[in-house]
Amino acid sequence: MASDERVHKGAAPLPTPRDLTLAATKLAVRGSYPVVILLGIAVYAGAGLLGMPVVAASYLAVLVGAGLITLHEAVLPYRLEWRPQPGDVRADAAFMLTIQVVLPLLLSLAATVAFAGWLREGDLTLGGLWPHSWPVVAQAALMMAVADFFRYWLHRAFHGSAFMWRWHAVHHSPHRLYWLNVGRFHPAEKAVQYCVDALPFVLVGVGDEVLAAYFVFYALNGFYQHSNCDVKLGWLNYLISGPELHRWHHSELPAESDHNFGNNLIIWDVAFGTRILPADTAVGRLGLLNRKYPTGFVAQMRTPLVRDLDKRDVEATATS
Repeated sequence: MASDERVHKGAAPLPTPRDLTLAATKLAVRGSYPVVILLGIAVYAGAGLLGMPVVAASYLAVLVGAGLITLHEAVLPYRLEWRPQPGDVRADAAFMLTIQVVLPLLLSLAATVAFAGWLREGDLTLGGLWPHSWPVVAQAALMMAVADFFRYWLHRAFHGSAFMWRWHAVHHSPHRLYWLNVGRFHPAEKAVQYCVDALPFVLVGVGDEVLAAYFVFYALNGFYQHSNCDVKLGWLNYLISGPELHRWHHSELPAESDHNFGNNLIIWDVAFGTRILPADTAVGRLGLLNRKYPTGFVAQMRTPLVRDLDKRDVEATATS
């Protein structure tokens, strides 16, 4: 009996419900990003193996990931005050539907894939410039690195040119980040982006499966990048352009927002000295200096036409 009592006294105490909750929270904060990204890729690959068309498989993977990210935002938000208002959701849903669903569907997947096939059939591609024999994952990774290089410099140009900034200011207008507002781009800027991160790869004959695999990561990483999810990516913050880094890019202060230009990857910011992630410091206010900058979908189709609207209130156009 005495021996049993000694064993009982020396045993570690059972974890309390609070201990289990904290452990689960820590696991979610550190593990949700890689798990959701890998799950999305697995859904895309599995759907393809089951015979689902490439476009449908990629959108299925993105929808699954979006659902999980929405759940994360609801359960473990980074900031409670970043939870969107109904007006935000309506405007961002309009942007998402037109800019990130319809336009990419037509240009980056459906039209792109059809155009690529037509070029290959006519032997008009610059196929020798692309490693078609590589595995799909390796080709998608190469496409990401090359596309991000061009997008990095394009993004810097949109910040560095006063004229180009007027179009890009639409993307920086939100005062909070949550995954749905990743689609807030003016269609003119989105068309320019397409010429950098999709069209060149069509011209060199990148395969349909590679384009779609790239799209899956592009979409899911973008959702996380703009999300209100409490996450910590650790060493991945030197490889991936994730939410911890991107929040600083959306700072109201140009000295902070003129950093972290990477679209999917942060490697080019590391290479060219524009990566920042201040330790033990949270980003302040997000958005533009003009806190009355129009926020509605229709209004933001016009805002680039008004010089310096991001810095001042222009009564004639400051309606949402």
